[in-house]
Amino acid sequence: LILAMSFVLGGLLGAALVLLRELRQSTFRAADELETRTGMTVLGQIPRIPAGRRAKVLKYLADKPTSAAAEAVRNLRTSVLLANPDNPPQVIMSTSSVPGEGKTTQSLGLAQNLAGLDKKVLLVEGDIRKLVFAQYFNIKGKKGLISVLNGQASIEEAAVFEPSLNADVLIGEKSRTNAADLFSGDEFTDFLDEMRSTYDYIIIDTPPVLAVPDARVIGRVVDAVIYTVKWDSTTQRQVTEGLKS
Repeated sequence: LILAMSFVLGGLLGAALVLLRELRQSTFRAADELETRTGMTVLGQIPRIPAGRRAKVLKYLADKPTSAAAEAVRNLRTSVLLANPDNPPQVIMSTSSVPGEGKTTQSLGLAQNLAGLDKKVLLVEGDIRKLVFAQYFNIKGKKGLISVLNGQASIEEAAVFEPSLNADVLIGEKSRTNAADLFSGDEFTDFLDEMRSTYDYIIIDTPPVLAVPDARVIGRVVDAVIYTVKWDSTTQRQVTEGLKS
């Protein structure tokens, strides 16, 4: 009798805890929920990529073109290009609310997919505070974005063709100048104008919106912004504040 009562009470307690957690849930778990809350269109949903380490992400997408992740990135590419059929975006910025939402992986996958259309693609590391591209590419001893903006190197000298991406990569560099000030200058605008005549698509990976103002500054001069939201992780308040910014 005691065991039976314990079983019933335990079940009731477990159900109560689950119900309480659901009532307190403040993240996004469905695309329509995200669209209703933000008023924005969800371009795609990319599942977690089982690559183990960041360096293996591109290899996984290239080796498994029919996987769920590869198909999801392909659908995202289609949605981005069809968002404005009369004037497709050429310079695309990737950002999110907070770190760890997958925006960099998404930008790499999109660049790889666009290059698969026989287009000339440039992937720019706009997050010069963290410099995470070193975890994806083995690029050492090369000039980067800061050198190009300062006139210390040309884009031909700094950009590196990455076979796994089938596109050019322009890594970031540490700078004594504040990143937001750097991207606010005319040099960055002139740089993008020059790249528009050289490349079919330019993908810029930027820091999270709520962390630093860099993405808000870069967003002024791009054609489209892809805003990544991590499933059941990013809170509704963070997404709302980020999109407002």
